[in-house]
Amino acid sequence: MKQRWIEFILRHPWWVLVLNVVLLVALAAGVQNLYFRGDYKVFFQPDNAQRMAFEEMQNIFNKNENASIVIAPKSGNVFTQETLTLIHDLTEASWQTPLSTRVDSISNFQHTYSEFDDLMVESLIDSPSELTPERIAKIKAVALAEPNLRDRLVSDLGHVAVVNITVQLPDGDQTKEVDQISQFVRDMTAEFETQYPDHTFYFTGMVMLNNAFQQAANHDAQTLIPLMFVTIIVVMWLLLRSILCTLATLLVVVLSIAATMGFAGWSGFFLSISTVNVPTMVMTLAVADCIHVISSMMFGLREGKSKADALRYSLDINVMPVIITSVTTAIGFLTLNFSPVPILQDLGNLTAIGMMLACWLSLTFLPALLSVVKIKAPQNQTSDKRWSLKFADSIITHHRKILPYSIVLFVAAITLAFTNQVNDIAIEYFDKSSEFRQGADFQTDNVSGMSNIDFAIYTGEASGINDPKVMRAIDAFSDWLRQQPEVDHVATLSDTMKRLNKNMYGDDPNRYALPADKELSAQYLLLFEMSLPYGLDLNNQLDIDKSATRVVATLQNLGSAEFTAFEQRAYDWFNQIAPELRITAASPPLMFAHIGEANMRGIIQGTLFALLLISGLLMIALRSVRMGFISLIPNMLPAGIGFGIWALISAEINLALAVVLSMTLGIIVDDTVHFLSKYNYARRRGDNAQDSVRYAFSSVGRALVITTVVLALGFSTLTLSTFALNADMGLLTAIIIVVALLVDLIFLPAALVFFDKKTTPAPAVQTG
Repeated sequence: MKQRWIEFILRHPWWVLVLNVVLLVALAAGVQNLYFRGDYKVFFQPDNAQRMAFEEMQNIFNKNENASIVIAPKSGNVFTQETLTLIHDLTEASWQTPLSTRVDSISNFQHTYSEFDDLMVESLIDSPSELTPERIAKIKAVALAEPNLRDRLVSDLGHVAVVNITVQLPDGDQTKEVDQISQFVRDMTAEFETQYPDHTFYFTGMVMLNNAFQQAANHDAQTLIPLMFVTIIVVMWLLLRSILCTLATLLVVVLSIAATMGFAGWSGFFLSISTVNVPTMVMTLAVADCIHVISSMMFGLREGKSKADALRYSLDINVMPVIITSVTTAIGFLTLNFSPVPILQDLGNLTAIGMMLACWLSLTFLPALLSVVKIKAPQNQTSDKRWSLKFADSIITHHRKILPYSIVLFVAAITLAFTNQVNDIAIEYFDKSSEFRQGADFQTDNVSGMSNIDFAIYTGEASGINDPKVMRAIDAFSDWLRQQPEVDHVATLSDTMKRLNKNMYGDDPNRYALPADKELSAQYLLLFEMSLPYGLDLNNQLDIDKSATRVVATLQNLGSAEFTAFEQRAYDWFNQIAPELRITAASPPLMFAHIGEANMRGIIQGTLFALLLISGLLMIALRSVRMGFISLIPNMLPAGIGFGIWALISAEINLALAVVLSMTLGIIVDDTVHFLSKYNYARRRGDNAQDSVRYAFSSVGRALVITTVVLALGFSTLTLSTFALNADMGLLTAIIIVVALLVDLIFLPAALVFFDKKTTPAPAVQTG
């Protein structure tokens, strides 16, 4: 059947070309249905426990998705007439932000105080034109003493201030709204930058985080894909030394990408910060298939075969290896479905589809195209062949030394690999050159961290929050939170209640305590809420019937393990003092912390499944259980060594690095399959182990080096991404791919010479 397939392609190349183009163009038309989603929710399934808890909290209390403007006067003092006027005017202008529901700053903070028997509630900065030195001093005293302001909307040193804009984003795709809000905030701030040149502005908040995802994806799409095309053209031309073969490969790559993304559009996929890299991955992997077909054809031409016979020879020995390597690579990517992250699942599924399309094109479209163009027989590259044989002889001669040294190196590297820690810090997903990262770092260093965790405390009864026992528990919990070294700020209703109690006793500082009576608490709240202006009510802290409240803790930028440990510590402490109350915790940073650990567990399960499945396929393909087991070693070692090297580079595994384990498993099998298939081909024709190793080196060694160079360079282009998840994934994948080549060209042949001592050829798949 294989021979009939080969003959059909070579005898009817134009039919093969036209049929492929028609089908691929129809498939590629689906690209028009693609759209981009940049919100952080694409990382989480709708039924994700932390996402559901967060959305429940958002539905009960006002949503707190925000865009923050951090203001840093060059004078180092917020409390000047110029800066306070800026904060006041910027606060007023921020109400015009699309979908805004609330704006908070020291300017409109609802300061309460007692005047005779009346409770006075007014903005801390009401009229900037009336800011006298005495008034400014009073504003400073209030702002730096107020728990709801200090370390939240103004730094404890009074040198940085924050204007926080709360917005009501729609459910589902928020890309358009996020872009509108972030652009409005930037444009609005640009006007104030002109008016106040002695002030620096930074942008943070969840809206800006979502926008940063979108900007990073756009940057990758606009820079990395074109760079990869240029890289492929240059590397292919340098290594294959044929313009026509390079262009043929490029055409296969373009068709593979177009068909893959068209399939995505027809199937309802959307582009994300993760799937925007599918073209780069498909491009890189498609080149590897083409190189094996072209390299084998060139090998045949150098041996004196006609072009038709050289193509027959190439397809004869490559059909099964290319199919097997494509399937194993696809399996590796498909195991990303074990990840709980939807966009990583999409990345795996689309890349697997692209891999199989590239396999089809490299075995049909490419040979048909090569058969109808004029290709000159390459000069007899005796230097390459001589180098391959010399290297093979060196491995054969020293194989007894190579094996023990290799084992020591493998054990050391794998031991190092286990020292890596799973650790995700959301703001560190972005390069320090990005606007969002700079803003987040500045806010963290000068005001407070960017990581928050919202605790919702439920009493289960209307007006239950006014119960003094409940309020004491909330106050005690808030105090405990403030005492934790990870916490920068705590926003809690208990502070407001203590301030109101003090106000109602003539601002007596000794009365800064919780009301002792439930009815008194209810009256305080009612009086205070009736005095608040529109948009500055307590709905962000209280539910409608006063049965639940939200305590917001702002934390330093913790790693995922530290974050989840803090969450559990808070649960344990609160449940000890108030077991009758229900408490839940939620926030986007907490969601990312949990998803990182769940992702690692899922990936490990997927990798084990893929390892068993791929090993079984190799045993069937090579028709040798022994060869299948031998192949396990070079297939498992590169990832272990790669993660060992990563332990020396970083020692931290983030969301994307975890998927490298599954992703590279399928890729690194390619070299092993191609080397073993050529080795078995020689063994089947009667060569001994040493001569079979020499044949494998001379026939496929150059192709393995070329594919590794292309794959490593392809994934290395991801290191230029401003999105750290993509950059780290690209770097570690490139490391593992290079390590895989070294294992397959040094350790594998040494192991074959040492263990494969049979005088008769080992059973193998029919490749000829």
